[in-house]
Amino acid sequence: MTKRKATRLKNFDYSSPGAYFITMCTENRKNYFLDGLIDPQVFNWRSVGANCVRPQNLPLSNIGKIVLEELERWNQTHPAASLYSYVIMPNHLHIMVVISKDEYGRPQVAPTVERMVKQFKGAATKKIGVSIWQKSFIEHVIRNKNDYETRSNYIYENPLRWYYDELYVEE
Repeated sequence: MTKRKATRLKNFDYSSPGAYFITMCTENRKNYFLDGLIDPQVFNWRSVGANCVRPQNLPLSNIGKIVLEELERWNQTHPAASLYSYVIMPNHLHIMVVISKDEYGRPQVAPTVERMVKQFKGAATKKIGVSIWQKSFIEHVIRNKNDYETRSNYIYENPLRWYYDELYVEE
């Protein structure tokens, strides 16, 4: 059996306040989420809060619509861990999650990033009726403002660069 490379930081508390960039892929990178191509002429972003944007006009499949529903429920499911931005691609999705502090600077009670991803995948799988997910996920702890801006730009630009993306798979 092939041993997976550890991607988590040792001794890091993944429920601590801060921003996290997360990528979740489908099993075997199968294109489950979109019906059709991403059209740069109609694709755009909509602001839905002070720090949150949502992609518009993606040709979502039925499975993609279920994933979107679960993403839109994220903030109700995890009030201490806000979903700031996301993008659904044909075979993966990127999300940026921010775990907050209270008014005294103390961490709010939040599950770990791993737990939130597991719950999200589980809820989507239950509605879809079959698991479509790759076993794990990729996360990056955002360390500073420049890192945050780089990851935000990546989310915003990913649909327009899809055919050059490392996760691009032609079906």
